[in-house]
Amino acid sequence: MEVPHAGDATGEEVMEVMYARCAGLDVHKETVVACVRIVEGGEVSRSVRTFATTTASLIELGEWLEVNGCTHVAMEATGVYWKPVWQVLADSSFELVLANAAQVKNVPGRKTDVNDAAWLSELLAHGLVRARFVPEPAIQELRGLLRTRKQLVREKASHVQRLQKTLEEANIKLETVLSDVMGRSGRAMIQALIDGETDPAKLAALAHWKVRASAATLREALHGRIKRHHRFLLRLHLQQVDALDAAIAEIDREADAGLACFRDAVKQLSTIPGVSELSAQVILSEIGTDMGRFASAAHLRSWAGLCRATTKVPASAGRLACAGESPGSRPCSFNALGLPRAPKLPTYTRNLNE
Repeated sequence: MEVPHAGDATGEEVMEVMYARCAGLDVHKETVVACVRIVEGGEVSRSVRTFATTTASLIELGEWLEVNGCTHVAMEATGVYWKPVWQVLADSSFELVLANAAQVKNVPGRKTDVNDAAWLSELLAHGLVRARFVPEPAIQELRGLLRTRKQLVREKASHVQRLQKTLEEANIKLETVLSDVMGRSGRAMIQALIDGETDPAKLAALAHWKVRASAATLREALHGRIKRHHRFLLRLHLQQVDALDAAIAEIDREADAGLACFRDAVKQLSTIPGVSELSAQVILSEIGTDMGRFASAAHLRSWAGLCRATTKVPASAGRLACAGESPGSRPCSFNALGLPRAPKLPTYTRNLNE
């Protein structure tokens, strides 16, 4: 069968059309602009419609795309807005393609919803849209849980830092005598401070017998000037920490239920040196179990954001950048993968190596 081509009959070189019937979706919070591109008899026709993002309208969108005979449908990965569209259209007969928004940018000055959808369909028709990895629904659910857990752990750390700052403002030097301010001894002392206790000797007596600091050192560190607003802030942050601990524990229980089908995979990943059970769960939630989606190990490393960037990094950065690196952009962190970090070298050693 002859592969259709796009272009006129002037004899100029034209691009090969990979998909004769395809569509591009420009997804927004409230609407989806769909452009169907059809090549028949060397002629290109386009049909554009706008749908709401309600479930009923998305079902109608899927039916319209099937009526037009679309074999492939592409959309940009825009925030979380693409996810409900993907979920509704996933059961349709056509193949869904998720595109990286940075790789399918339209020409500057011609950016409209209709043009964006048409441009995406044009790129898709010629096979110029590289599909992003979208895991199976069970893995997506696990990913959502563990990413939420990560955020809650960060929020907890933030509240602990604010609590420590409040203690420092009151000149309570708890950090200098305890390795873990939120440990058994630290929490007992903080709770006593909240309850109004100010006697350093009584506060020091709350220390566990394993605390290395002497009683005299503890009394000196706990001799501060704590005021009413300090107690209020300490109580507030301690309540937030406890609430976050409870939420994290609840997520762990839910994630454990979702991992029932992936016990063997988690166990196998846990055999990697430096990878804990939690790290194995994080890795599984990010890359899934089907490695056939990645052409090679190098492709997997690149997708995970663990490859060295081809662009140069200023020498002042003092480190090597990863491809596509931005704050929080790496699906898998070095810590989650159990990868050892290179030791910091003196400046003169780095210069000599360079």
